[in-house]
Amino acid sequence: MALILTVMHCQRDTRQKPELRASHIYMAKIKFGTDGWRAVIAEDFTFTNLDRVTQATADCWKANPVAGTEQKVIVGYDRRFLSDQFGRRVAEVFAGNGYQVVLTSEPTPTPAVSFAVKEQNAIGGVMITASHNPPAFNGFKLKSYYGGPADPSSCLQVESFLDKNPVQAVDLDTAVKNKRATIKNIRPAHYKAIKKLVDFKLIAKSKLRFAHEALFGVGAGCFDELLAGTTCQVTTLNAAHDPLFGGINPEPIEKNYVRSAAYLKKYPHDICLVTDGDADRVGGMDGRGNYLSTHQLICLLLHHFIANRKGRGRVVKALTTTSMMDKMCAAYGLPLVETGVGFKYMCAEMLKGGVLFAAEESGGIGFPGHIPERDGILAGLMLLELLATEKIPITKLIANLEKQFGPHRYGRIDTHFPLEKRAALMDFCAKNPPAKLLRSPVTDVKTYDGVKFCGQDGSWLMLRGSGTEPILRIYAEAQSDVDAQKLLQLGVRLTKQV
Repeated sequence: MALILTVMHCQRDTRQKPELRASHIYMAKIKFGTDGWRAVIAEDFTFTNLDRVTQATADCWKANPVAGTEQKVIVGYDRRFLSDQFGRRVAEVFAGNGYQVVLTSEPTPTPAVSFAVKEQNAIGGVMITASHNPPAFNGFKLKSYYGGPADPSSCLQVESFLDKNPVQAVDLDTAVKNKRATIKNIRPAHYKAIKKLVDFKLIAKSKLRFAHEALFGVGAGCFDELLAGTTCQVTTLNAAHDPLFGGINPEPIEKNYVRSAAYLKKYPHDICLVTDGDADRVGGMDGRGNYLSTHQLICLLLHHFIANRKGRGRVVKALTTTSMMDKMCAAYGLPLVETGVGFKYMCAEMLKGGVLFAAEESGGIGFPGHIPERDGILAGLMLLELLATEKIPITKLIANLEKQFGPHRYGRIDTHFPLEKRAALMDFCAKNPPAKLLRSPVTDVKTYDGVKFCGQDGSWLMLRGSGTEPILRIYAEAQSDVDAQKLLQLGVRLTKQV
């Protein structure tokens, strides 16, 4: 990491010297993935390449104006190495291209940036973050005028503008002086909006003892601020600003909860919520440090929206999300829409209207009446509203769901697999599905994002490749942990067929 900092400071110097930049700095191929462009700091994620993608975005938005929006851009950043400097540079390039720029004054959750885009009628926004990726990475998340992730066609359009025009930039201090840029804390507006979406008075008087595992990310302090002055007791864990994330990746998965789980065993709470590096996703533990899967939290919230809030509408889920959602929707007569992996696909459904709830396996959840975006902070408040409403332990709530819809156990492994063999593997799997998933006949094969085999009993197995890396992800769900692991091994055997 010391080497990364040294190289990045060199990059920061060379961006002021065009003749050095042109002759000495590697010009990476910039390709948007599932959620923006991400790369390793000082390798491909450099100030020079950031200039290129920001200029392309500025050019693209100029060429594709949106009626009713202003030539304004919201720029936010997370707690990673040099994220504040990267955010500053993005603001300088947009200001240099004639945009009015709002730059966050501190590391800020991604949903706050998305909300500001919509609230301020901006043409779009940029969030400097690599979300849950390892500390060596940073990224460029693109937000569209509606306050959600840019759709695939918009990302392709931005890519088409790369290197078409020279980079134009103006020093941020000059832009602020000339009123082309504003440095502002945008969190309060986001807080105000999400407090209106929950029964905040009920939460405020609930006396819940609530822990928040911040994973060293930008969510640290958010719940302390939101619940200040209420009867709730908030304990924030791993809140320090540490660009190395305490030696973990800031992802809401069980292996990253070791320290906070030990704390909760010693000091029990009612629930512990977890937010990822940029606070747009949610995970959790019960009050004694036992792991809660994102699928369990998703189903708890869906139950809350149906049973307690009496909500109706379409429910949207990603392919890799629990089949308990399917059973719940069938039981309550709600239409279910299944999309490919990536919240941008769920965003597209939310923009159509009539969506009650949208969720993905990684812990991203979208809510009605809000932006078409996942919001880990709002998801946390909704879970507190659930506990305040039902007044029974979260473990009992989960047990009640499993009693009604059966146990669902999930597993996933990521394995190295050559990119050049992936198409052949997907073709083989689609044409040669297994007859059964353990004891259950295969009733459906879905091939629009990888290959997913669906069993009659709700079990499933899915193989899907990374968009840019030689990594194959194998997902499975069954009635027990043992069976889920057996399905994962079946997936591994399938990879050896080509």
